[in-house]
Amino acid sequence: MAVRRLQCVLPAVRSVKIGIAKALPKQTNSLYLSSEWRSLMSRLLAQRGRRCEACGRTGCRIFGDHIHELKDGGVPLDPGNVRLLCGSCHSTKTARVRAIRWRETV
Repeated sequence: MAVRRLQCVLPAVRSVKIGIAKALPKQTNSLYLSSEWRSLMSRLLAQRGRRCEACGRTGCRIFGDHIHELKDGGVPLDPGNVRLLCGSCHSTKTARVRAIRWRETV
């Protein structure tokens, strides 16, 4: 019985230049820079307090998060459609909604 040695098959791509792929710059929706949005946020912070409505965290930056997102037809300046969230809760909620939206398109 003859013994054969397996030859290594070199990968098709030997190296990848990671510096050539750049993320697109984040584009802020003009709504969030408007005086109407800033006024709404000031009122909500005064009424509800500077506290995350999901986890109760205080002493941090608070974001106004649309419960029903604008991309999904949410009303932009409706106080009933805005929750005050800390950065962690806002990021978690946004990632979850994006994943759901992505799954629906596939």
